[in-house]
Amino acid sequence: MTSADGPPADPVGGPPASPVGRLAATVERLSREVRAAQADAEGRALIELAKGILVERLTCGPAQAARQLAELAEQAQVTPLELAVDIINQAARDRMSEVTDAFLAATRAADEAKTESAAVRLRAAESGALAADDTQAVAEALLEQALRPLGAVAVAVWAAGSDGSLTLAGSAGFSPAEAARWRYVPPDVVTVARRGLTERRGQWITSLAETGLPSIGLHHHPHGGRAALPAGTGGRIHGVLEIAWPTPLAPQPPQIVRQVEALAELCGHTLETYTLQHGPAQEPRVLPDAAELMDLADGLHDPALVLVPHLDDAGQLVDFRIQHVNNRFLDPAGRPRAVVNGALLLEAYPMAAGDSELFQRIERVYATGEPFRARRMNLTALVDQVPLSAIADISISRHGTTVLLIWRIEDETARLASLLQHAQRLGRIGGFEENLLTGEITWNGQLFDLYGRPQSSTPVPLENLPAHAHPDDGVSIRRFLRTLLHHRRPAAAAFRLQRPDGVTRHIRVVAEPVLDTDGRLLLIRGACQDISAQHWTEVALAATRDQLAHTEQQATERNRLTLQLQHAIMPPAQAPLQVPGLQVAVRYRPAETEQLVGGDWYDTVVLPSRQVLLCVGDVAGHGIEAATSMVVLRNALRGLAVTGAGPGQLLSWLNIVAHHLTGAVTATAVCGLYDPALRTLRWARAGHLPPVLVQGSEAAALPLVKGMLLGALPEVVYEEAEIQLAEGDTLLMYTDGLIERRDRSVEESLIHLLTTARTAPSTLDQQLDRLLTYSNSDTDDDTCIVGIRVG
Repeated sequence: MTSADGPPADPVGGPPASPVGRLAATVERLSREVRAAQADAEGRALIELAKGILVERLTCGPAQAARQLAELAEQAQVTPLELAVDIINQAARDRMSEVTDAFLAATRAADEAKTESAAVRLRAAESGALAADDTQAVAEALLEQALRPLGAVAVAVWAAGSDGSLTLAGSAGFSPAEAARWRYVPPDVVTVARRGLTERRGQWITSLAETGLPSIGLHHHPHGGRAALPAGTGGRIHGVLEIAWPTPLAPQPPQIVRQVEALAELCGHTLETYTLQHGPAQEPRVLPDAAELMDLADGLHDPALVLVPHLDDAGQLVDFRIQHVNNRFLDPAGRPRAVVNGALLLEAYPMAAGDSELFQRIERVYATGEPFRARRMNLTALVDQVPLSAIADISISRHGTTVLLIWRIEDETARLASLLQHAQRLGRIGGFEENLLTGEITWNGQLFDLYGRPQSSTPVPLENLPAHAHPDDGVSIRRFLRTLLHHRRPAAAAFRLQRPDGVTRHIRVVAEPVLDTDGRLLLIRGACQDISAQHWTEVALAATRDQLAHTEQQATERNRLTLQLQHAIMPPAQAPLQVPGLQVAVRYRPAETEQLVGGDWYDTVVLPSRQVLLCVGDVAGHGIEAATSMVVLRNALRGLAVTGAGPGQLLSWLNIVAHHLTGAVTATAVCGLYDPALRTLRWARAGHLPPVLVQGSEAAALPLVKGMLLGALPEVVYEEAEIQLAEGDTLLMYTDGLIERRDRSVEESLIHLLTTARTAPSTLDQQLDRLLTYSNSDTDDDTCIVGIRVG
């Protein structure tokens, strides 16, 4: 309607509309008509699909199916479109229908109309995605039909490459410039989509600002929520579906999560086609068939299996079928290749999903395409039919839809046979293997002969080796055990073996630790060689050696005499004291690298008062001067203790001796007097580390008492302390050579000592040997230990 003297009036009686307003209204009306036409077209597609189902079920014509659909909709009081979706869900019974049923069941009581539209929305999204020409159209259909009603504003569909890269295959809701910037994400760049690819259950992020992860559209919605779910089919992951919300995302109910997972699975089908056409990350895709891979496996020098996926009726990956094994393959259980070939992996090796996680590794390689390799992987659980441990090098790779598994399993039987052959070839060499997890020890016959023991007897564990050796060789054997068991490094030692028949043989033992992939100690392998003939030959030829050999022999003799002098002054162990209700043990370990006499000393003696004097000390320096001062202080303290004075007074007198009578040497010491009748210990210290008290499974250092080191001042007063001991308590006194390290403080080293001392063997001697074996020191200093145990 127009006016003679003014602009055209608004058709609803409002103010006159401008040309721009009329144009905007026209654009809005046309947009509504286009959206309505699209909805009608999608609805007609669903109705036509439902008609086709009725034609098949009722064996009628299209016209009769249309009338039947209309009559059923009128009787159910629903629209034909809603009834069509219900018929499709009942007929399909796929994941989309399962999600629809769960969603409707959870929300029907709240809003009947809304729940029915949800079913239509899901099927419309599926119809639009399947009818789309490319991945871009799929993203647009998912956003408009299914995700925008959930509050989402943007969608990105990523295609995954075998190298871990991501390519933006389609997006909706993001600007073209943003999509162009995020066209390709290189491998190892951590983004929201990358997290969704590595986390098999997907990522639901409340706010991007909380994670700090980069992602497409971050600048537009920095505080918005995100969801990133892997998109795959049949156990293979082809990409990621990423969804963006404008505001922080609250925890979603299980029905919404299942709905989005179904949409991600729908994207997986589309991405599978996209990958075949474009290749992952714009790289050429190689899809050799199983026959080509079988030819490749036959050309390998390592045992190989060709695996193909085994899917259930729902298209989910449940196992892998062993399509082919090459001629190099040896079944760990000893079965013929024909038995393994063609079987399902979990049927042939039911423990593959156990501790070794081999099946999970294969499944992940098949899903992501990223190869997996591991050296010395423990496959004991895989081949539990074989009594020996199985260690293997593993390589898994995906080629198209087929997986190539290469494993090189150590043949225990062949290895032991090779060990026996080497022992027979070299002569008088016995091999052994000790499993530290099971305690099983394996010796060959030659080793039983070296030990002079019948082959029906029980092999000797490594930790019991000092009991079968000459007492003078105890220090070298303990060093050997410490290097092997504690430091986990190959070690060697020479010692004199004392056999049960009274014969002494000179033996050289070499051994190495075997670790698993996690660095845990599994086995000890080694060999013992009888070098007695070589030893006596060298002794017989010593007189005829040239001057150089004679000089070397003299140096060796000097070193031996030095060690004998050390033992004469301070023996590694002494005869136990006969004190009722008390066990006393001592250990002395000289410096490892220096051939000088040290200044560490200990003493344990029963006084006339029936009290027990316990002391350890350390004179500064090495050499004859330090040893002489050590002898003076040790003997002086023993003589002073006869007076019946307490430990504080004894250290005060010993300080005068150190300052005036020994050339002003300095030393540290700890002195204690134990009363067996009262089970009390009085003690004092002169700049020395405090004793350690072990009670049950707990170990702690005694509180420090004041006391300056010996020889620093002419007169010093030393503070005393007293503790009450109970039956089973163990007290340890030691010098700093037991714990001192160059790379850490004394407090940290003391904590390590307390941790080791908590594990108390059955006897006191074994506990002191354990402390020396697992000592964490690295200063090559002398070490003295005095231990008492009440009971």
